[in-house]
Amino acid sequence: MDLAVTFLGTGGSVPSARRSTASVLVARGGERLLFDCGEGTQRQMQRSLGLVQADEIYLTHFHADHILGLPGLLKTYDLTDRQVPLKIFGPQGLTELFQVFSPLIGRLGFALDLIELGPGDPVAHDGYEVRPFEAAHSARANGYALVEAERPGRFDPEAAAAAGVPEGPAYTALQRGEIVEGTAGPVTPDLVMGPSRPGRTIVITGDSAPSPATVSAAADADLLVHDASFAEEEVQRAAETGHSTVGQAAAVAAEAHVKLLALVHISSRYHVGKVIEEAREVFEPTIAPKDFDVIELPFPERGEPHLIPNGAREPNGDG
Repeated sequence: MDLAVTFLGTGGSVPSARRSTASVLVARGGERLLFDCGEGTQRQMQRSLGLVQADEIYLTHFHADHILGLPGLLKTYDLTDRQVPLKIFGPQGLTELFQVFSPLIGRLGFALDLIELGPGDPVAHDGYEVRPFEAAHSARANGYALVEAERPGRFDPEAAAAAGVPEGPAYTALQRGEIVEGTAGPVTPDLVMGPSRPGRTIVITGDSAPSPATVSAAADADLLVHDASFAEEEVQRAAETGHSTVGQAAAVAAEAHVKLLALVHISSRYHVGKVIEEAREVFEPTIAPKDFDVIELPFPERGEPHLIPNGAREPNGDG
């Protein structure tokens, strides 16, 4: 099952020529989940992947740089004859937000389902959950953890053959967890299946100061996408505004033992190379993705998460 994160907007509160405002697209198999929808999100899609038909949209909070792209995206979906219903999740206040947006959006030709989530309200999917947690921002805000279920262990055909299980449907039944007959009697799955294998976890904080809730949600995660709005000399301002410094984000990643840290929401007044240097002094596996970069996350036994620069516009990573 493929799992990839495309960065449509990686900049701070003010868009720049190179970095748009907050928007991250997670693709798992055939599903597309959009996290935040800053100004120009649909344009960022059209410049890279094409107009992605998101299956669900998750809003971390309702500050303008995280939501202003919604009216345009939803209206474009309508004008391009979308029929599939769309679920939009967010913290308390989501319904009120759409009362404000209603005159801008008008009538839609597809169903819109607005669902307010608090910490501890997981959204179940086939093979994974999206778990909201409380982000430490200046307004009510959610972070989100996409957590895959454990996978069955590897099937050992030699062990099955030794137990007298015939090849074919019986092998499949064992992998489904069923007991089958062998030459010497019943054969249980534990005799032919290895230990369960972990799924993958992606955590997206949105705007947030460092917090124990993030550390808990990101424990042993494959990827942590964390706010890094300020350099260390502005730690007081970060605290006052509910954001993180670069070093604080790195410290969260280190405490949570994540595999890879991706810094976003970096102010345009900073040199990103120096930002990464600061972070790597605390947590070495740190990157600062640019707009249109992609991070692919193979299953753990197949490799580590890795960055594909400009991967949304160069699918083979050659550009």
